This record gives sequence, structure tokens and C-alpha cells, in this order.
Amino acid sequence: MLEPLARPLHLVLVSPQIPPNTGNVARLCAVTGCRLILVEPLGFSIDDRHLKRAGLDYWDKVFLRLYPTYAAYVADYPEARRWLFSARAGTSLYEARFQEGDHLVFGSEVTGLLPEVMEGGSGTPVTIPMLAERRSLNLSTSVGIGAYEALRQVAFSGAARQAPPAS
Repeated sequence: MLEPLARPLHLVLVSPQIPPNTGNVARLCAVTGCRLILVEPLGFSIDDRHLKRAGLDYWDKVFLRLYPTYAAYVADYPEARRWLFSARAGTSLYEARFQEGDHLVFGSEVTGLLPEVMEGGSGTPVTIPMLAERRSLNLSTSVGIGAYEALRQVAFSGAARQAPPAS
């Protein structure tokens, strides 16, 4: 089983547009202990029934913060280690060395992270490897891949190094 991290990971969605994707990420946060940060503008209302349906009955278990802008979010977490996920980044997420408390930042389903975020110095760009000539993965799929790779490195690292018990 997964044990809660002393310093949870933060999953940051910048201008998400599709309610079920955000609901799926909220559900992921509820079952992993990650914190969810949403940066406006959103393409939906937080009261959207599709958002709530995708998150099922987990919303009471989700730590959620909402920010009006990316700059406001960065100002609230000035010392955060941020990993900026983009289909166009040159470094694989498997080269990243995640730590407790890291922020995994994902862009809109339509535009991804805007150039001012990618080039603004607020984090390290990483990508999820895909076959050539493919545009991108679904947002909630990408967040799941990123979150579980970070958790594998941080939460499961000790268990992964231990030898299985002798039979």
C-alpha cells in the first residue's frame, strides 16, 4: 500500500478545459495524497456535474487550491521545485529526480503550457516519451504517468531496493 508522504506532491493544472480530465486528476489526488492546484482560467465551473462525476465521491478527500493566474500560484510557492510537462520538452521525465513536495505542472488540453510558462524560469521542462509524429497524450493520462513516476521514485524507492524475503 501507499503511505502518505510527509511533503506531498502537488499536481498543478494550468487552464484545464475538460471537466472529466480534472475530475480524474482529483480522484488520482484522493487516492495518492497528492495536492491539486488549479490555475484559472478554467474551461468549466468547479460545480460542473461532469467534473464531480469523474471525481466520484472523493472530493472531500482532495486538497484543492485555486489561483487566478500562474503568477499568483508561483508567488504562493516561490521555493517549489517545479517540473513543467510538455510534449515538446527535450528531457524525459525518466531523467528527472523527483523529491517529496515537488510540483508537477501540466497545461491545458488545447494549448499545453504556454511559452511564457515554459520559458519563464519557473521550473524544469520534461516530457513523457511517445512515438514520433504523435501530438500528445490525454491530460489525465499524462498526470497519472507523471504522478506515479514521481511516487515510484519518492515513496517506493526504499521498498524497490529491498530484496524479497527468502522462502
